[in-house]
Amino acid sequence: MTELVRFGISTEKNLLAKFDSLMKVRGYTNRSKAFSDLVRGELVKKEWTESKDIAGAITMIYDHHKRELVNKLMDIQHDFSKVIMSTQHIHLDHDNCLEIVAIKGSAEKAHKLEGALRAVKGVKHATLSMSSTGKGI
Repeated sequence: MTELVRFGISTEKNLLAKFDSLMKVRGYTNRSKAFSDLVRGELVKKEWTESKDIAGAITMIYDHHKRELVNKLMDIQHDFSKVIMSTQHIHLDHDNCLEIVAIKGSAEKAHKLEGALRAVKGVKHATLSMSSTGKGI
């Protein structure tokens, strides 16, 4: 376990009130955990801009009835097989599927993969959730 350090922060009263309100809405029981999560969030963003080894997930919604869509998605995923760790396919209803693609590698390749998947006709929505391998945060 890492060593804890106590330190003080000075800020405007109204900003602290807003922070406390946000903290409670998000279920935090103390400022320390909320503040630490904010710092880690910024460190994750930094990893993505510095081309460090990152992790994340691409989430897609698509119409599986669209001709050749599944084959195109599979071809793209095979082209990026060094970045893709796992996929999960979920049938939402008769027409729509949700696919989650877990990724690890460079941020540049993650963005290229997400863009390639998003551009396929029949993909209704795709989003990239940026995270970290946990090493730098």
